[in-house]
Amino acid sequence: MPEEINSIDYVMEKASGPHFSGLRLDGLLSSPPSSSTASPSHRSASASDSNAPKQPFVIGVSGGTASGKTTVCDMIIQQLHDHRVVLVNQDSFYRGLTAEESKRVHEYNFDHPDAFDTEQLLDCVQKMRSGHSYQVPIYDFKSHRRCSDSFRQVNASDVIILEGILVFHDQRVRNLMNMKIFVDTDADVRLARRIRRDTVERGRDINSVLEQYAKFVKPAFDDFVLPSKKYADVIIPRGGDNHVAIDLIVQHIHTKLGQHDLCKIYPNVYVIQSTFQIRGMHTLIRDKEISKHDFVFYSDRLIRLVVEHGLGHLPFTEKQVVTPTGSAYTGVDFCKKLCGVSIVRSGESMENALRACCKGIKIGKLLIHRDGDNGKQLIYEKLPKDISERHVLLLDPVLATGNSANQAIELLIQKGVPESHIIFLNLISAPEGIHCVCKRFPTLKIVTSEIDVALNEEFRVIPGMGEFGDRYFGTDD
Repeated sequence: MPEEINSIDYVMEKASGPHFSGLRLDGLLSSPPSSSTASPSHRSASASDSNAPKQPFVIGVSGGTASGKTTVCDMIIQQLHDHRVVLVNQDSFYRGLTAEESKRVHEYNFDHPDAFDTEQLLDCVQKMRSGHSYQVPIYDFKSHRRCSDSFRQVNASDVIILEGILVFHDQRVRNLMNMKIFVDTDADVRLARRIRRDTVERGRDINSVLEQYAKFVKPAFDDFVLPSKKYADVIIPRGGDNHVAIDLIVQHIHTKLGQHDLCKIYPNVYVIQSTFQIRGMHTLIRDKEISKHDFVFYSDRLIRLVVEHGLGHLPFTEKQVVTPTGSAYTGVDFCKKLCGVSIVRSGESMENALRACCKGIKIGKLLIHRDGDNGKQLIYEKLPKDISERHVLLLDPVLATGNSANQAIELLIQKGVPESHIIFLNLISAPEGIHCVCKRFPTLKIVTSEIDVALNEEFRVIPGMGEFGDRYFGTDD
């Protein structure tokens, strides 16, 4: 049966002790554009998309009837007060009963997936994810029909919370969610809440409530709701009193809202946190009037930050040392088996920063001939003989189409380097290049300082910074 906000639920929720378990923060289940190359239509679409509203963060909240889902949603909304948040209830998408069904309403199963208009719910979420407003239907729980002359206008938001007992049932709806939360509450507590709600707020007698629970609610929970628990990223036992879980969820949402949309699609893409210093350095190296000396100086500073961030993704082992005061300090030991590989010639500009961070590191080289979008012929390679035993930092300051990078990565894999042992470091990346690389190598990591808008007709990154190698090595005259 439908679930509504009420004070009784809140009081009972507060009576439960806090408990937390089962936190898994997975990435967005979404499909990137099908094309990995930069066709003109793709590029123009990318450029126009940059001016479109940022895609909202979609949260699904499921659980049994009277489990405290609404309380959890309210607490998340309260803590996201600095963002536009909209709550969409699955209850609003109940199908209106026919005249014949209304006569036998006590035999109608409101907890079955067929009771909902899933197609309209899917349409609602898809349009809101695209930044459009939507007229959500209003369901009358007394007449069991939708109000034909009134709707609830829901506008574009930063966060969309989709709440309902069966929001995880349909895979198409699940795939639109960035985070899936299951509110897990003891069956006896849920039954007690339901009895109070239906008798106090909906005027039903206790016998009909118990009969309906035994005939429809509990079987539907066992058949449809509970099995969907396996799709949850976060499981919140006892609902709204679990403040630790709510705080972690809100913290994760804040993090995701601050990320580029591509980082939500590809969890293996990392953009170093932007600061005024980083933005200032990007402003300088992108300026066509900057001197070569200043271009090299500020590029080296940015490269050093990217390298340091990339090193942070390497495995480590715990190590204990004795300090000059005679005390023990427990820390970590750096990854020993490591090497760099630069894609000649722009990648060579990143070698000094890598050597400054990793004393005595071995650095290999790859030369790949590039001619527009299709040129990716390997000309030269010189790599450490034991590279298959090492983690590899692949160096190239600009990720454009991604074709040269794919050629380099493919060669490293042929040499025995596991895909997950490769970290690709660059200063700027084009969305087309990220799609191209990540679709082909999903376990490789990409670390960059900024993601630019798109590629132009000449396959140059826009706004970009021109031919990096020529500017860095002084051969652009």
